[in-house]
Amino acid sequence: MTRTPARTTRTGGALRALRPVRVGGALLAAAALLVSACSARDTDTHATSAAEAVLAALPRSTPSALSPYYAQKLTWRDCGVPSFQCATMKAPLDYARPDAGDVRLAVTRKKATGPGSRLGSLLVNPGGPGGSAVGYLQQYAGLSYPAAVRARWDMVAIDPRGVARSEPVTCLDDRAMDAYTQTDITPDSRKETDALVGAYRRFAEGCGAHAPNLLRHVSTAETARDMDILRSVLGDRKLNYVGASYGTFLGATYAGLFPDRVGRLVLDGAMDPSLSARRLNLEQTAGFETAFRSFAKDCVRQTDCPLGGPGATPEQVGAKLKAFFRRLDAHPVPTGDANGRLLGEALATTGVIAAMYDQTAWPQLREGLTSAMKQNDGAGLLLLSDSYYERDANSHYANLMYANAAVNCLDLPAAFSSPAQVEEALPAFEKASPVFGEGLAWASLNCGYWPVAATGAPHRIEARGAAPIVVVGTTRDPATPYTWARSLSRQLASARLLTYQGDGHTAYGRGSACVDSAINTYLLRGTPPAAGKRCS
Repeated sequence: MTRTPARTTRTGGALRALRPVRVGGALLAAAALLVSACSARDTDTHATSAAEAVLAALPRSTPSALSPYYAQKLTWRDCGVPSFQCATMKAPLDYARPDAGDVRLAVTRKKATGPGSRLGSLLVNPGGPGGSAVGYLQQYAGLSYPAAVRARWDMVAIDPRGVARSEPVTCLDDRAMDAYTQTDITPDSRKETDALVGAYRRFAEGCGAHAPNLLRHVSTAETARDMDILRSVLGDRKLNYVGASYGTFLGATYAGLFPDRVGRLVLDGAMDPSLSARRLNLEQTAGFETAFRSFAKDCVRQTDCPLGGPGATPEQVGAKLKAFFRRLDAHPVPTGDANGRLLGEALATTGVIAAMYDQTAWPQLREGLTSAMKQNDGAGLLLLSDSYYERDANSHYANLMYANAAVNCLDLPAAFSSPAQVEEALPAFEKASPVFGEGLAWASLNCGYWPVAATGAPHRIEARGAAPIVVVGTTRDPATPYTWARSLSRQLASARLLTYQGDGHTAYGRGSACVDSAINTYLLRGTPPAAGKRCS
């Protein structure tokens, strides 16, 4: 199996969590800056603590106002991709006011191929928020999941509200997005700080102008409720699900709301819903530092490493990369881009971060760094950055980063509401990661200018009464640190933690026969891994 991604940059506010996949040799977007989770009113104590509130389950009976949605029949049609069918499902825009209009959601499936008896529907989500689950199923999961899993399960995906084919949120045109992605996120002066704030404001205003009503109803909790409607219309008594990265937050939220409807749930690359923003962002920043140190140790053992030779320490490698970023800040290098884009510090940092999600991208990163540092050619790092943003060869951006911000800024109050708050937090972020800390701190500011107030807050998820849930954590995961998987597994009453001792983001399908066997056994037989199981 190959696979897929969480993301970091100025677009989503904080890192996004989306699982990385390779399709046709091209690295797809591999990350997702998780949005900050505490408000400007939070004290320092609250900003570093875990939430005490617990997500409450919804009533078991379906409200009569929602019955038409649960009773709808999907009309399946050919969608131009061999072996896949597509349909459109309706859900209420506002669950508190089901008569206020619908949102139309794209669904796809690939029916169980046999041999063996059909087990039901297996829903998959690659994370983000903002990753297209429909695209993920049609391009990867429906083709590359283990044959035994595809034989027994109908593979199903739904694009969450506001994402890809499900009434996508749009914020900027492609030209404006190009400018946005090049905005300096390590400001050195008041003028540069004002420019960054202006970019965040324009991005937020663009999102608000495009879909003011939808923007209030793209939360993770609402998407989890959409998943329960889909479970019902597919004819399944329980929801069976594999969620990666942010998809673990979505799956855990479903379990918390509907514990009695939990079937076989795999939460791979787990997020911790109980943490406040500053804690989330700091821990994720430290996660990227951990991943970078692994890259640095590997790099200096290679003959083509431009950041140091044998014996160079990760600290020395990081200092050399940071110095390179500073040079780019002052003197961007050519890329050969048709639109005239140069490789500055912002795009170069994004390119490096994109490669941290999967160690199979490290050779490509070394090549890109060598070209930029020694040959004054930024094309390689620009390609990595574009893959992260899902910018295609026609200079068009997918809706990923717009949806990422929309969901994140609604789910949790912004970490920072002013540059002064970021500046106060900079020492802690730079301590967590000397290479990436400054940029990730400033990236946490964008939700401070969001046009819609957040409706969520940090909380624990216990899902008492749920069937066994498998939580997977990777020890050197850059985007969803291993501590988050441990924390979520302790919150969920029925969780079994499966640990992968390795690099990269998420574990299923990354080459560990131990991990894959444990998850396949759970999906096919319902038997979760033994408590405390560890794989390498």
